[in-house]
Amino acid sequence: MNWGKPVRYDSSLLTGHDVYLFREGRHCRLYEGLGAHFLDLPQGSGTQFAVWAPGAERVSVMGDFNGWDRRSRPLKPRWDSSGIWEGFVPEASQGAKYKYFIESPKVGWSGEKGDPFAFFWETAPKTASVVWKTSYGWNDEEWMKRRGEASALDRPISVYEAHPGSWRRDANGNFLSWREMAPMLAEYAAEMGFTHVELLPVMEHPFYGSWGYQTLGYFAPTSRYGTPEDLMFLVDTLHEAGIGVILDWVPSHFPDDPHGLARFDGTSLYEHADPRKGFHPDWKSCIFNYGRNEVRSFLLSSASFWAERFHADGIRVDAVASMLYLDYSRKQGEWIPNVHGGRENLEAIEFLRDLNVALYRDFPGIQTFAEESTAWPMVTRPVHTGGLGFGLKWNMGWMHDTLAYFSRDPVYRKFEHDSLTFSALYAFSENFVLPLSHDESVHGKGSLLGKMPGDEWQKFANLRLLYGYMFMHPGKKLLFMGGEFAQGREWDHDSSLDWHLAELEPNTGIMRWVADLNKAYRSEPALHELDCLQDGFHWVDARDKDSSVISFLRSGKDPGDVVMVVCNLTPIPRYGYVLGASRGGRWTEILNSDAGCYGGSGTGNLGGVDAIDEPSHGFPHRVILTLPPLGVVLLKNVSRES
Repeated sequence: MNWGKPVRYDSSLLTGHDVYLFREGRHCRLYEGLGAHFLDLPQGSGTQFAVWAPGAERVSVMGDFNGWDRRSRPLKPRWDSSGIWEGFVPEASQGAKYKYFIESPKVGWSGEKGDPFAFFWETAPKTASVVWKTSYGWNDEEWMKRRGEASALDRPISVYEAHPGSWRRDANGNFLSWREMAPMLAEYAAEMGFTHVELLPVMEHPFYGSWGYQTLGYFAPTSRYGTPEDLMFLVDTLHEAGIGVILDWVPSHFPDDPHGLARFDGTSLYEHADPRKGFHPDWKSCIFNYGRNEVRSFLLSSASFWAERFHADGIRVDAVASMLYLDYSRKQGEWIPNVHGGRENLEAIEFLRDLNVALYRDFPGIQTFAEESTAWPMVTRPVHTGGLGFGLKWNMGWMHDTLAYFSRDPVYRKFEHDSLTFSALYAFSENFVLPLSHDESVHGKGSLLGKMPGDEWQKFANLRLLYGYMFMHPGKKLLFMGGEFAQGREWDHDSSLDWHLAELEPNTGIMRWVADLNKAYRSEPALHELDCLQDGFHWVDARDKDSSVISFLRSGKDPGDVVMVVCNLTPIPRYGYVLGASRGGRWTEILNSDAGCYGGSGTGNLGGVDAIDEPSHGFPHRVILTLPPLGVVLLKNVSRES
């Protein structure tokens, strides 16, 4: 092949120390040197390209600046045997579209690849990378200073999970841009009382129907909704409204699209070569080789990129269980044991620990979240004590048991009572988030409302009860979009939520209830200060399975902050129901899911009850309550007397 004249490469942005850290698996800022960087130099402007392709024998840059000529702009390998190819292309300017043409004749392969470190991509189904130098003036300095307080474990964390492509659309059914979405999402989340917004993966992905979980561009927000600056505007707007931003991130697998990471230089560069370790049977995708140091640097840099450049307050790591176990979703003989003969992925464990250490070290105030669906120990315990180092973990066991319970007809719930109370046995083994996420509203599972049994009134009452139970249960909260106004149909990523329902009863009653739950959760220290500590939770009565009633106390750091929670899980109102009380004096009813403003029947305690100085349920006092049908009531002790 007739390759052109080599371009300049003396403008390298990578130092010897960068290469050392890269090869050690400890570099967290590779995006500053690898990829395409538009430079305005004294001798003229242009773009510096750098790509890791150690198996290649020739690499060139092709793009709209050279008529997509595969030969005219070859790169040169660095002298240090790092496998990095570099070159400066004067005619490649801001907005130029490009790919790498890589030839590896030793393995009989050549092909065109997008840039693993591209900051911007063409909109799918187009596949070129785009030279992009971001320029944005942030206005969230005050938020960044105090975000650590907003995301601390003793603070309320209530997350609104949203998919950018289907939260709202315009009148013609088209996507909203990041900038169009920003003021609407910020205002809505604030009005509903959420503390954080979590976005399903915003990283570039070729298949829209993957919701972002088949990530290809690990350093680029998807261009479906605008430029990188537009996404920055969205984050900035949320921050100015006092709302944190959590980004979903997928280091567990990647798609095998030919322009992507798979067999990038003709070899298994980012993935394991052996399909027993390198191919995921569930998602038909490639698995990262966590034992390769350069790949670890790539992933560490990606997570750091979103925290640094996009001011992400949290990184939610998807499918952690699939990373931890070598036999995840595999039959006998379909996986390779580790060096000790076990099923644990030792390289992935080390990577996750390195990830959490790096993020908490470099970005004060950030939180990391693990979607981990097994009983792996110490997910949210510090690395130096043997943990994985995450800040919080999704409580998938609570979610499955709770939804299974609430899906049962109330007449049978007494036989499933223990499945509802079981979560208290492990609620403090990790720092938990209680997720009612997108996974429970897709693939034929229906909506949360659709899972509830009974007639229409009972369905809505059950849903209010479910939300009340979640918000009162120890742990941080997460609710997927549409659930806050009881969307009846299953989530469809190809259309907007059914926002017209938010203007109709009884859906508006659900919205008022969620907003008031958020308000109570945020304003009552007893409901959030000790979310992750046993001292914040005490059963009053967990054994009344015949009535399907559970009752417990939530406490704050101040012993005087006490809230009693009582859930009646049947449609039968309970009159004269006696429960023990930890304190004497007045117990004010601060929330009742059966109130008329929420769509309930109005059954309640007329503002509160006075404790009787007689013992019950192991407590020195007792209260006599009216329990509404399929309802939850919150009673706050307003007396400072014990």
